[in-house]
Amino acid sequence: MRSHVVPRETFLALARGRGGAEAVAVLRAGQLSKRRLLLGAVRRAAEERRPRAARRARLAETYDELERLRCGSRERWEAALLRPYVDLWAADCLRVMHTEGDEEPWLGGLAELLTDTGHVVRLEAAGRRFTLRIDDRGPYREAHGAPVPGPLGQELLHRWEEALAEAWRVLVHRHRWHAEALSAGLSTLVPLLPRPDGTSVSSAVRRGYGAVGVSFPPDPERLALALVHEFLHVQLGALLDLVPLHRLDSGARFHAPWRPDLRPAGALLQGTYAHLGVTDFWRAEDGPYAEEQYAHWCERTLGAAETLLGSDELTSDGREFVTELRRTVVGWSKA
Repeated sequence: MRSHVVPRETFLALARGRGGAEAVAVLRAGQLSKRRLLLGAVRRAAEERRPRAARRARLAETYDELERLRCGSRERWEAALLRPYVDLWAADCLRVMHTEGDEEPWLGGLAELLTDTGHVVRLEAAGRRFTLRIDDRGPYREAHGAPVPGPLGQELLHRWEEALAEAWRVLVHRHRWHAEALSAGLSTLVPLLPRPDGTSVSSAVRRGYGAVGVSFPPDPERLALALVHEFLHVQLGALLDLVPLHRLDSGARFHAPWRPDLRPAGALLQGTYAHLGVTDFWRAEDGPYAEEQYAHWCERTLGAAETLLGSDELTSDGREFVTELRRTVVGWSKA
């Protein structure tokens, strides 16, 4: 299996929130290799430690089907490996199999993850196409940390399609770079329930490359913003699999301008990067409210970047990444 190198120009483009399809292709290749390694580790561990559970789950048959896919259609094989929660499933299985408890690993979950049960939505605006799956019934949706609805009826699915079509038009016409990245790397949207007070929620999962969770939006702009925000989390997670940007958790905690609690450096880095996208989004929008939001998030993103740069928690690559991020936001404020 080949090693992966993130070209410096791609690395810096990602730091600026301007990776686009080219950078997503680099991240995607890294995720494919990671998942191949994880699946191999699960199979070896299952055969050595839980052979009866593996037989009951027909794990070998599922792996054989993946191999037939690889030989017959590289595109379909890659799509199978890149189902968002394959990574999370593999990590859960390895955790259980390397403990001494009686808990049985959910080895049969791989076949369920590979089953295409989602509702496919095809979007187009100004000639740019975007296809994604609405996952309203698959496993691991709860990993997004918010309540999920049951399977959606046709009326609600239609409303989601309309909302996504409108949000896609916003992205294509006003946020081209983010539209390009989303169409290259976002495969799955998980509908979430809003908070009890009706406030919208959105989420990305660290080991769920290609998926975001979003509650039904109040307007197209809010959905477009949520997609930008959460997919930047997804991109940074994939980059961290290739390039360590911060040290292992030292126990140090830092103020995040968007949360009441103190955060470890890794979480602050994730939030800072996602809010780079929020700042960029409002920078491109018109009107007094957009100007107010831009100023608000510009100040907070810069403050968080300076906190990170003032800590001892970043690697040399992480320092370069955050320095470029900060330089980008400063440049916007001077434009």
